[in-house]
Amino acid sequence: MTPGRIDVPAGGAVRYGDDPPQFATLSLPSGEGPFPVIVFIHGGFWRSAYDLTLAEPQAADTVARGYAAWNIEYRRLGDPGGGYPGTLDDVGTAVDLLAELDAPLDLDRVVVVGHSAGGQLAFWVGQRQDPDVSPSLVVGQAPVADFAAAADLSGGAVAEFMGVTPEERPDAYAFADPLRLLPVKVPQLIVHGDSDVHVPVESIDAYVAAAGDGLVFRKFIAADHFDLIDPSHDSWQFVLSTIEEGQ
Repeated sequence: MTPGRIDVPAGGAVRYGDDPPQFATLSLPSGEGPFPVIVFIHGGFWRSAYDLTLAEPQAADTVARGYAAWNIEYRRLGDPGGGYPGTLDDVGTAVDLLAELDAPLDLDRVVVVGHSAGGQLAFWVGQRQDPDVSPSLVVGQAPVADFAAAADLSGGAVAEFMGVTPEERPDAYAFADPLRLLPVKVPQLIVHGDSDVHVPVESIDAYVAAAGDGLVFRKFIAADHFDLIDPSHDSWQFVLSTIEEGQ
């Protein structure tokens, strides 16, 4: 162990807080590194019924391709402290923890990938001011990118996550809503399926238009919400090829 650095225990789970969901798992490929890093932020409309196992298949696929995978868990709705702002605090802390790990990581080549509500969290990570770890690319897989357009999804999950209305706390929405965080600071990629009934592709129309040249958007025909986290799906192959072109 390098003095002053955080050891990564066997199994790769590293805690960044005292609450049970405040951990992330690091998986490394064979070799000496330093390895480029792909950070995974799972979805589930910010609710505790869903966890980081959703991202495990793609994380394993990236490790097989020579990337380190940092799969983040975080406090969610149903957990003490979950929702705004605790969920955002957790994700930001977990990403920045990469800089403290005793592991052969190339922090100049960090990509953050978020699915569904995890896409909102990933975009937030890319738009932060003065982070300890700054990604070179942020990927949203069927992301919740516009809180107003997503207001009715999953029984009002956006309002549940935020805990207040836009009228009550416009500052909170300005801090968390991807559309309100534009213009793009870190290059972004969105992949979405036209058969998605959980986060319909139409819900990101305003975001795609407003993001302009800072965003690459690719729509996949006959793809549903969960196809996008299948390592064998064409959308994931497109994400990987985009990442590799930027390395």
